[in-house]
Amino acid sequence: MRLILAEPFKTLWQDKDPFVEVLKLQGKVYRALEGRRTLRVEVDGQGFFVKIHQGIGWREMGKNWLSAKSPVLGAGQEWRALERLQQLGVPSMQAVAFGEKGRNPARQQSFIITRELAPTIDLEQFCQDWRTEPPEPALKRALIMEVARITAAMHQGGVNHRDCYICHFLLHLDKAPTDHPRLSLIDLHRAQTRSKVPKRWRNKDLAGLYFSALTIGLTRRDELRFLQRYFQRPLREILANEAVLLAWLRRKARRLQQRYLRKEAML
Repeated sequence: MRLILAEPFKTLWQDKDPFVEVLKLQGKVYRALEGRRTLRVEVDGQGFFVKIHQGIGWREMGKNWLSAKSPVLGAGQEWRALERLQQLGVPSMQAVAFGEKGRNPARQQSFIITRELAPTIDLEQFCQDWRTEPPEPALKRALIMEVARITAAMHQGGVNHRDCYICHFLLHLDKAPTDHPRLSLIDLHRAQTRSKVPKRWRNKDLAGLYFSALTIGLTRRDELRFLQRYFQRPLREILANEAVLLAWLRRKARRLQQRYLRKEAML
């Protein structure tokens, strides 16, 4: 069993079983899936996000493996990713509680609690009207550069997100967004942490990011600006050496968009 508690939960759950107490927390439920629940709670006037994993069972694990997907077995994946991002200096969520017990991966119980990042807005919402209401050029450039910087630092540090979309970059609003915006990366429950990110998983993250930005009106120059900051190499060298990757990213992003549109049409 692993258990790490910081305030206010260290005091709140003193001499109590945290695995029982976490199930008593009440708040707005954001997601309720088989074996996993996410909710927002308030403790001592502060907001927190709670993710509770109850195990997905051997059947669900088998379905994931048969479809070549890596199942999310518990809160440990997010905890390890957040630890690594903190070491790297990548802005993300602050975990204040983590618990994990049970050796059976299909029945393992775990939870993670992170401090709410507020006031913020995710980039999908912030950029949704850019086609009709273009932002200040300096702000757009700064956001592109910061997304590229965070993504590059995450990958270079051995973490791949697996849900790398612009909606998972939060823009802090404690100060008006200017040419020095502050972003934080969130929702790392599927993230993988290694000594080095395999190119396959790096490329999947980049394709997801590209797909999620297809509709916000970015120009070819914007794309090149991202690439130059991400790869940290001369643009001519990037376009020559990464030509195969860039062509694959465009195809993959378009396929993701088509799949998304088909799902939307079925709703």
